[in-house]
Amino acid sequence: MADREKGGFWVGAAAALFYPLTWMGRSVYRNAERIPRSGPALLVLNHISHLDPAVDAVFVHRNGRVPRFMAKDSLFRTPIFGKIIAGSGGIPVYRDSSDAGDSLRAAHRTLQEGKIVVIYPEGTITKDPDVWPKRAYMGVARLALENDVPVIPIARWGTHQIWNGYTKKFRPLPRKTVYHYVGEPVDLSAYRERKRDQALLREVTELIMDRVLEQLVEIRGEQPPSRHRDSAEGRA
Repeated sequence: MADREKGGFWVGAAAALFYPLTWMGRSVYRNAERIPRSGPALLVLNHISHLDPAVDAVFVHRNGRVPRFMAKDSLFRTPIFGKIIAGSGGIPVYRDSSDAGDSLRAAHRTLQEGKIVVIYPEGTITKDPDVWPKRAYMGVARLALENDVPVIPIARWGTHQIWNGYTKKFRPLPRKTVYHYVGEPVDLSAYRERKRDQALLREVTELIMDRVLEQLVEIRGEQPPSRHRDSAEGRA
């Protein structure tokens, strides 16, 4: 195994804050060896709780890497967490503004520098009553197609049972189990030479999210009632 990636002061601060948070749940990791121990990769996860970034950061860090999260720009303006996420290499995501392209440019640079980028393509916590993923934005497809790096689907489950951001319920006890199931890298070779239009981006986005969904189905042991309850079309 390669040596642990160096993180610096702010990564250490994040670890000091996030590791204790993960003790509220029992961690179960499957196929974590699929996360590259060196070099760039795009990690794609579903989003179900405000705890997700903390437990996902610890998951990646335990596997020897420093995660660089793509996160809503508003988080970077919060007093403490904002400094931590910015200092540890986080990438602010601007939606519906003239700065929207800057998010992807920063993520491209991060991948080109050989680092791990973590993305939640749904953009926010799912509001699906059964906690299935909602329709994803297509930025994940742009990153995946423009960077020849491993695109790794990961399903995480259980954090919503500890902290549900929409119902405002916080239930650390009894301890819940938090799962991370890692899928095989998504093969995008058949898509890279095709014309990069909206139809292709939507197709690749759904392919990647389907791979995340496959891991989630395995954890939950049940099938989703439909692929997308969110009927929004053509998200970019």
